[in-house]
Amino acid sequence: MKKILHLISSFRADDSYTVKLGHAIVDKLKEAHPGAVVQELNLNAQNYPHLDAPHFRAFMTPAAELTEVDKAAIKYSDEAISQLKDADYIVIGSPFYNFNIPSTLKAWIDHIVRPGVTFRYTEAGPEGLIKGKKVYVALASGGVYAEGATQAYDFNGPYLKLVLGFLGMTDLKIFRAEGLKVPGLQEHALDKAIESISL
Repeated sequence: MKKILHLISSFRADDSYTVKLGHAIVDKLKEAHPGAVVQELNLNAQNYPHLDAPHFRAFMTPAAELTEVDKAAIKYSDEAISQLKDADYIVIGSPFYNFNIPSTLKAWIDHIVRPGVTFRYTEAGPEGLIKGKKVYVALASGGVYAEGATQAYDFNGPYLKLVLGFLGMTDLKIFRAEGLKVPGLQEHALDKAIESISL
């Protein structure tokens, strides 16, 4: 039985294009894998705390030496990593906020990037430890950033590809609903993105 982890980072709920596109990706996965189990994680409701000194100290402390304070600080990270490891497919909704990912998604990422747990340094360089996953990103933007003069403004898709690849998740596809505020494009942007979904 396949397991799908669907991350929602938009605060716009059902009005969100990334939520709609993410659900379309999940539906395609369920068609391809009947009986698949979906865990939907709304990062706005989960409210992962931003990384601070207590979290970082707990990350760097050996498990046998963790205090109760450390265990409380590391709870979010342990839970997020457990969910990630348990999934076969990860679907990430990532709206375009000021040319980058939402802070809710960044907070989640900060809790899953853990030395010795999700990556390690070797003599040959860093090695990602979260392997064998397929990641699909549902990205939505008011403008068009996949190509052309504004491509350099896109710190959303490239960042996700880099950081998740660093953790070992190199099998990643991005599906884009672009031009959602551009006359002549906005009317069909979501439909075009859904049609582009290939697993």
